[in-house]
Amino acid sequence: MENIKHKILIVDDDRDILEFLSYNLKKEGFEVFKAENGKIGLEVAIKEIPDLILLDVMMPEMDGIETCYQIKEKPELKNVIVAFLTARNEDYSEISGLEAGADDYISKPVRPRVLISRIKALLRRKGKGGGEPEEEVKTSIVIDNSRYLAVKNGEEIVLPRKEFELLKLLLSEPGKVFLRHEILDKVWGTEVVVGDRTIDVHIRKLREKLGDDYLVTVKGVGYKYEEQNDELL
Repeated sequence: MENIKHKILIVDDDRDILEFLSYNLKKEGFEVFKAENGKIGLEVAIKEIPDLILLDVMMPEMDGIETCYQIKEKPELKNVIVAFLTARNEDYSEISGLEAGADDYISKPVRPRVLISRIKALLRRKGKGGGEPEEEVKTSIVIDNSRYLAVKNGEEIVLPRKEFELLKLLLSEPGKVFLRHEILDKVWGTEVVVGDRTIDVHIRKLREKLGDDYLVTVKGVGYKYEEQNDELL
């Protein structure tokens, strides 16, 4: 039972979403706690010390951004992972959430298969995986390092070196938001002076070759790899 000891707290004012997420997480063996607003969520977090909190942004009493700030200020909660649940058009919320200390974002409507993979990846990244092997997060695009190729549904796509390295970086942690300065440093290096538009141009070229369903813009922050065409449950 690889996940039986992991505690997940869901904070959302929509009861249907609470029950939906709780049902799917319990099926995976997680111990689940629920709260209908940020104020109650903070109280439950202090009492239960969960491994991970799924936190909605727009809520009464205390919204998700303020809740995240308060969570991160509590010494006993400093190691708790926080992932925001956001609508795709809530770019401001994503930026504010990163500033508040969020570890990740999961877009609504929530796809259970993606949700579980992201939670496992977050737990593994934070060293909360219990030492047991995790499922590999499978993606529709695979990197061929030896030939500088991307393989999408069996089709080989030849990429220039920097496009390849950019895609490889984003694919290294699906769902993670890579900040613009982080991308510049890891793909172009500190010895080369390039502007922000360089990233945008390379992302546009990758989208022309791969399609628009994989590389997601987080406005004012950076980019992430996230498959948009998973079946909704």
